[in-house]
Amino acid sequence: MITALERSADSRNAIMVCIATCLLMVLGLVMLASTSVWIAEGKEYSLLIKQAWSLGGGLIISGVLAYSDYKKLRKFAWPIYGLAIFLLILCYVPGVGKEVNGETRWIQLARFTFQPSEPAKIALMIGLAAWFAHHQAEVKTFSKGYLYPMAILGVLIGLIFFEKDMGTSAGLAAAGIALMYIAGTRGYLLLGSSLTGLAVLSAFVYNNPNRMARIMAFLNPDDPEAQRGFFFQQYRGLLAFGNGGVEGLGLGNGAEKHGYLPFAHTDFIFPMVGEELGLWFALGTVFCFALIAAYGIAISARCTDLFGRLLAAGLTCSIIVPAIMNIGVTTAVLPNTGLPLPFVSYGGTNLIFTMATVGLLISIHRSTITLAPRGERVLLGKKQSIKL
Repeated sequence: MITALERSADSRNAIMVCIATCLLMVLGLVMLASTSVWIAEGKEYSLLIKQAWSLGGGLIISGVLAYSDYKKLRKFAWPIYGLAIFLLILCYVPGVGKEVNGETRWIQLARFTFQPSEPAKIALMIGLAAWFAHHQAEVKTFSKGYLYPMAILGVLIGLIFFEKDMGTSAGLAAAGIALMYIAGTRGYLLLGSSLTGLAVLSAFVYNNPNRMARIMAFLNPDDPEAQRGFFFQQYRGLLAFGNGGVEGLGLGNGAEKHGYLPFAHTDFIFPMVGEELGLWFALGTVFCFALIAAYGIAISARCTDLFGRLLAAGLTCSIIVPAIMNIGVTTAVLPNTGLPLPFVSYGGTNLIFTMATVGLLISIHRSTITLAPRGERVLLGKKQSIKL
C-alpha cells in the first residue's frame, strides 16, 4: 500500500491547483458583488447572479472533465480544432457575430452570447499536444517540428486577431509558442517567429491612429492630456491602488467603482482588489496564480504520457499568460489590451472555459502513474504489479 506521505506528495499538485482556483473564484464573486452593484441600474445583483450561474455550469463541466479520460481527446483533436475555427468564423457572419465597443468577439444566438476565443484556447493546446505527441521523433525538423505547428497556431491567432482582439491573440500566441518550446521546437526558430510577430503587431498599431495614440499615452503617463485621454483607465487604476494602500479602504468602500474607473468589474477588477482589500490581498491574488503555474507545471512534469505532459503545460500557460497580461495592464506595466483576469473578472464564457481547463489538469493528474512501494504502481486508483 502507498504510505500517507507518498499519497500526500502525489496529491499535492492537484490539491494546490484546486485551492488556488477556489480562492480566486471566491474573490471574484466577492469583488463582483462590491463593484457591479453600482452599474446594474436597479438590478443590483443581476451580474453577480449571472456569474454565479456561470460558476455552477463551470463546476459541472470541470468535474466531468476531471473524472474523464483526457487521452480520448487525442483521437478528437482535429475535429475539436476544426470546430474552434468554425466558431471563430461565425464572428464574421452578419447577424451572428456581435459587435461590442468596435470589436466583434462574440456570437449571439437568441439571448445566448458566447465568446469563441475561449474554447479556442483549449482547442489549440489539444491540437499542438496531439501533433507533437505524434511527431516527437521529428520535433527538431523544420517542417514537422516548426512549420506545421506554427500553421496550427497561426490559423487561430489570425482569426482572433482580425476580430480586433489583439490582447487575446497576443496572449494565445505566447502560450502556444511556450508549448512549442517545451515540446522541443528549435529555440532560434521560435525567437525569429516571435520577433516577426512583434514586427507585424507594431505595423498594425502604427497604421491605426487610435491604437498608436494609446501607445503614446502609455509611454507618457505623466502627461495630463494622456491621463484624461487614452491612459485614463490605467491612470484611474493606479489611483485605486494608491487609495487602498497596504490595508485597503474596506470591502464596499472603494471610490473608483462609482463611475470613475471604466470596466471596474471586468478587465480592471484587480485595482478594485487593491483599493478595497489592500496590498496583501492584491499580492495574495498574484500568489494564487503563481501556485497554479508552479503546480500546473508539476502535474505536467509527473505525467508519463507525452500527450498529457504537453497538454498540461499548454493549459497551464493558457491560464497564466492572460493573468500576467491583465496584472501588467492594470498596474500600467503593459499597454492596455482589454483582457479579463481569469477566475476573477466578470464574464461567463471566460469563467466556464478556464474552469474546464482546470478540470483537464486534474484529469491529467489522476491518470499519472505513481511508483509505489513493494513493486506496485497505481493507475487511477488501481494497483498493477511490476518488476523492479
